[in-house]
Amino acid sequence: MSKAGLGYAIGAYGLWGILPIYFLALAPAGPFEVVGWRIVLSLVFCALLLAVTRAWRPFGVLLRDRRVVLIMGLAGVLIYINWQTYVYATLSGQVVEAALGYFINPIVTVFLGVIVLRERLNVTQWVAVGISIAAVLVLAIGHGEVPWIALLLAFSFGFYGLIKKRVGPRVDAVSGLTLETAWLTPVAVIQLIVVGATAGLTMGAYGTWHTVLLLVSGALTAVPLLFFAAASRRLPLTTMGFIQYFAPFIQFVVGVFVLHEPMPPERWIGFALVWVALVVLTFDLLRGARAARRQVAQLT
Repeated sequence: MSKAGLGYAIGAYGLWGILPIYFLALAPAGPFEVVGWRIVLSLVFCALLLAVTRAWRPFGVLLRDRRVVLIMGLAGVLIYINWQTYVYATLSGQVVEAALGYFINPIVTVFLGVIVLRERLNVTQWVAVGISIAAVLVLAIGHGEVPWIALLLAFSFGFYGLIKKRVGPRVDAVSGLTLETAWLTPVAVIQLIVVGATAGLTMGAYGTWHTVLLLVSGALTAVPLLFFAAASRRLPLTTMGFIQYFAPFIQFVVGVFVLHEPMPPERWIGFALVWVALVVLTFDLLRGARAARRQVAQLT
């Protein structure tokens, strides 16, 4: 167990967990302005990182790989959908539903593995998927509508993870985020122009503190991703699997106990079913890890 890796992982998921508080502090900036600045300033931050670490040469090599550039463009579209949905959920008082999306994301990832990668699930994994589907049905029936924010967050990040898995170690965290935000920057600029022409941009109009908070959005986007990449290289997959629940748990606590979002009985039941599904999935993950270690021990 790497102490540094553990620190990086907790740092990444801890920062992701408190993002709702940060986005709420950006009021009266709306979701389209927040995401627009987030994209543009993330590109600036990544460019500075490439300059400081003198990583322009390997980044240039990636730019000559047309397939990688196009794949990262698709990743950019998915992360844009994820960011826009998440910021909208936060600023519209739906942090709890956003937390639900990241709670069910591991199960959605397993489900996508079956659909997209033709992977086979064992009985325990199918049970976890079945319980999570039941949870979504309970939430949909109880709330009167499908929890589209949670599903959109879970599936957009799930497909994003699949794409990142395909490019693998060829694309490091900084280069990947640089390519993604470079693709999205024209969209972000248009978005900011439209906001400026209609509601009006808040950058620089609500005091120094508000401006500083908006300016650090690029760093707050890139730093957790860099921490996550550093942790992934130092920690076992099972440990990362446990720690990934830090972010939605913190978001859930913020939504329920800080922002006092409503939690009717059917919502508690739905969340309870999701947590049961995660326990089942974690049990299967641990069992698989033990079996793999035994097999390695027998071979050596």
